[in-house]
Amino acid sequence: MIKSMTGFGRAEFSDGTRRFCVEIKSVNHRYLDMNIKLPRKLGFFESAVRAVLKEYMERGKVDVFVTYEDDTEERLSLRYHEEIAAQYAGYMRQMSERFGIVDDVRVSTLARCPEVFSMEEQTVDEEELWSGLETALREAAERFVESRVAEGERLRRDLEDKLDGMLAGVDFIEKRSPEILEEYRQRLLAKVQELLGDRQIDESRIAAEIVIFADRICVDEEIVRLKSHIRGVRDALNGGGGIGRKLDFIAQEMNREANTILSKSTDLAVSDMGICLKTDIEKVREQIQNIE
Repeated sequence: MIKSMTGFGRAEFSDGTRRFCVEIKSVNHRYLDMNIKLPRKLGFFESAVRAVLKEYMERGKVDVFVTYEDDTEERLSLRYHEEIAAQYAGYMRQMSERFGIVDDVRVSTLARCPEVFSMEEQTVDEEELWSGLETALREAAERFVESRVAEGERLRRDLEDKLDGMLAGVDFIEKRSPEILEEYRQRLLAKVQELLGDRQIDESRIAAEIVIFADRICVDEEIVRLKSHIRGVRDALNGGGGIGRKLDFIAQEMNREANTILSKSTDLAVSDMGICLKTDIEKVREQIQNIE
């Protein structure tokens, strides 16, 4: 099973008073690059969130968005600050005595003074908070992985088709190579006969010339390596896992072999097929960039 690096997952969790929503999306990247956006109240969970997500992904530029809603009315409590009220009352008495005015301070007067009463949020159990967040996070991550696997299967099928085309091209070059030698031999004989007329042809010289030509255009090693690389890509696709980097390296090697075949080619059909091979290899390499 292979995975694409493009994916999306979303999940929500609610326990009646709190609601967590997690969205995960990703695109291609050489390494794992996570950008996590948490509400201020949940900011201290970033390391834990990052650790959980690493269980589900190895590569990709991943954006994680978390929203959090809470029934704040049940989480707030009214607090009376007696010390502050006493200071207000004391200063007001001092003002009455200093300026000779009536001390008409009432409870309602003190209650309106800043900070005598305040609304404070009750302490939240961190374990309880993490339990809800983790539930939404793991569900979103599982859906995210499912989307990556589905896209990965489409990539696998497309790559298999391209590998079939590449193998057919390599087979054509392999079959064409001995035909090129025979055609060269016939042309060489015809040219020598044209030059020498009825005089006897030195077959050993002809054979030596053909050997030199064959050595110059020989692509047997390149064909063997290309076939081996194609098998290697198939095996990796069937094996699954985090194979993106490995496949990218194999694609580079395949391109190198195709370049060598083109540089050695003296035949138009082989050159055309070599160009087609390079085109297919480049398409394969582009698709490989999407694999985790």
